Amino acid sequence: MADLEKLVDEISSLTLLEAAQLKTMLEERLGVQAAMPMAAMPMAMAMSAAPAEAAAEKTEFNVTLTSAGPKKIQVIKAVRTIIAGLSLQDAKQLVEAAPSPVLQGVPKEAAEDAKAKLEAEGASVEIS
Repeated sequence: MADLEKLVDEISSLTLLEAAQLKTMLEERLGVQAAMPMAAMPMAMAMSAAPAEAAAEKTEFNVTLTSAGPKKIQVIKAVRTIIAGLSLQDAKQLVEAAPSPVLQGVPKEAAEDAKAKLEAEGASVEIS
């Protein structure tokens, strides 16, 4: 049996990017997918009832880096300007792990600004 205290300490020291990668790796290895919390289920069902209205009123957007392109170093620098406080190592990991989320749940203006900065450096970006 694994030393659970040691495992908890190691997981607690992960960055958000590393934790997201760990989640993905565990899902792939175990053949499962993280389920939506039960409390959020009724809300998700209510949101799916009126998809046309929800699409017209969307106020939060996600910015996803799909490819770093030929100027990876410049893209890493751009990611660090977009995500305040991100270390160089974390920015490098995020760019190398493309497709990966850069921003989530941001206003349309912020999403478009981030997309413009990344595309100016040769990256491919999607807003959803």
